[in-house]
Amino acid sequence: MKRIWAPWRIQYIKGPKDKGCFFCDYPKENDDQKHLIVHRGKKAFVLMNYYPYNNGHLLIAPYKHAGEIDQLDDDTKLEMMNYISSCMKALKEKFNAEGFNVGINIGQVAGAGIKDHLHIHVVPRWNGDTNFMPVTGHAKVISQGLEDAWKSLKQYFDNSDDY
Repeated sequence: MKRIWAPWRIQYIKGPKDKGCFFCDYPKENDDQKHLIVHRGKKAFVLMNYYPYNNGHLLIAPYKHAGEIDQLDDDTKLEMMNYISSCMKALKEKFNAEGFNVGINIGQVAGAGIKDHLHIHVVPRWNGDTNFMPVTGHAKVISQGLEDAWKSLKQYFDNSDDY
């Protein structure tokens, strides 16, 4: 069995939580670079994870504050599903991703850190991306800064004709 070790995420898990919902708040602030939003659609948007499992870890979220899939209309669900494909294309082109973990954690017991606002994780993977650093050093090597990664992905989404 393979595992993605992410001990650095404990900062997020144990740290203080902002009041409100950042999936609702970030799009309203119109500062995409600050909030790592790489694409805005009609019903949903794509942003980078501040606490990534791997470099380029993306999140797809609806604008509507909803914790369950059945609370979303069909157009929103379809747009979000199409963004999974767009995210994988972007990560293959910009980061040479060789595989992906794609998932939705629904409910706190299922691992949802933000249980009241549904979102999809798209985590790029590479052969050998799990090494000794997280196990022995309790550190994860992220090879590119969030700002540089954001610029690269933002450029891809701005120039893509996927949607």
